[in-house]
Amino acid sequence: MSDQFDLVVIGAGPGGYVCAIRAAQLGLKVACVEKRTTLGGTCLNIGCIPSKALLHASEMYAEATGHMADLGITAKDVTIDLKKMMSFKDEGVDGNTKGIEFLFKKNKVEPVYGTAKIAGAGKVEVALNEGGTRTLEAKNIVIATGSDVMPLPGVEIDEKRIVSSTGALSLPEVPKHLLVVGAGVIGLELGSVWARLGAKVTVVEFLDRIIPGTDAEVAKQFQRVLKKQGFDFKLGTKVTGIEKTKSGLKVSVEPAKGGDGDVIEADYALVAIGRRPYTEGLGLAEAGVEMDERGRVATDAHFKTNVDGIYAIGDAIAGPMLAHKAEDEGVAIAEILAGQSGHVNYDVIPGVIYTAPEVATVGKTEEELKEAGIDYTVGKFPFSANGRAKVNKQADGFVKVLADSRTDRVLGVHILGMDAGNMIAEAAVAMEFGASAEDIARTCHAHPTLSEAVKEAALAVDKRALHM
Repeated sequence: MSDQFDLVVIGAGPGGYVCAIRAAQLGLKVACVEKRTTLGGTCLNIGCIPSKALLHASEMYAEATGHMADLGITAKDVTIDLKKMMSFKDEGVDGNTKGIEFLFKKNKVEPVYGTAKIAGAGKVEVALNEGGTRTLEAKNIVIATGSDVMPLPGVEIDEKRIVSSTGALSLPEVPKHLLVVGAGVIGLELGSVWARLGAKVTVVEFLDRIIPGTDAEVAKQFQRVLKKQGFDFKLGTKVTGIEKTKSGLKVSVEPAKGGDGDVIEADYALVAIGRRPYTEGLGLAEAGVEMDERGRVATDAHFKTNVDGIYAIGDAIAGPMLAHKAEDEGVAIAEILAGQSGHVNYDVIPGVIYTAPEVATVGKTEEELKEAGIDYTVGKFPFSANGRAKVNKQADGFVKVLADSRTDRVLGVHILGMDAGNMIAEAAVAMEFGASAEDIARTCHAHPTLSEAVKEAALAVDKRALHM
């Protein structure tokens, strides 16, 4: 087995495995080092994929015990088999990770299972999971190590009662009361899983709003929807400590701006205050690789660090911590290393919150446009005026299109509604090709579909929506 490679990728998550596959497709000899015993990284093993399995299963339960009755369908004696639900999730994870193994074999990428450390110019030392070490030599190294859970100071995550997103995917029972620390994407998605299965869910957020960074109007309406689903929000509030008791947990909270504290009793607490780049133990300092002020690997526009032959992508560098952003960067750096012109358009990176309804966004928010001093026009259309949404009783939410007031070029699209994660792709394609709101408005959309709301919002930019 040769230890000489054109490229060694450290990390087999979405950024790393895609980078490895694309580089191999372009004729490079590639090895990909992964510390887990399975490929796919956080996303496939303990993140995107298992969470979507539980979101889907819990949505089916909620439909059977609630919404289906509105459609004239009565389901009796519907129960939760949590053990089987977890098996369903695990089977999905297993199938996806095995799929990456197949793709590696197909493209002749060599997986190396162990913990990697950069041991000098063009050298990666791997402490193999099976024991012993192996030193890989490469013309280039790509760091694709992803991110890890952000800890909450003074709170120990034991993955039993006080859990991260990892533990929240495998709880042994439906909580009576789940307290979620952080009103971001992960906290709200996993909170919605357990809320649908019967848990009382309280969300504590330091800021005075949920899903920070998202369009404020969307966030406000989304919060109303979640409240209707049973969520309790304590905004502008911080958690100062969590005490374990015989019966569960006592969570100490107080106003973020100071004031009298309070204690909330819960049986489980999910800490979901964000993620941080995973760079520990990689030998970056010894190799002379510069980091930025937030602990991310510093790179130029072509993913190159200050050290020749060392590159970084994904959650390890600046930008949104999204699997598809990492994938695009993985393709781009592979093509650059193969002598092509890889590129990522950071103005068109969609983001989705996979609750029910979903939140999907791409491009600038109103707040960002105001801050940048850009004159814009807004077109909005509610799903309550969309025929398909209305007849299916899925009318929560709306579509918002933001366009340059001078050129009509689409600058941002924001959707709160069922299947928003699929609908946002239309907006991303339009923006990638520099489309105007008029271009979307004049594109024929099938009827009756939810996507007609996107067309109507584009029409509304010019104040000529047809169904509102």
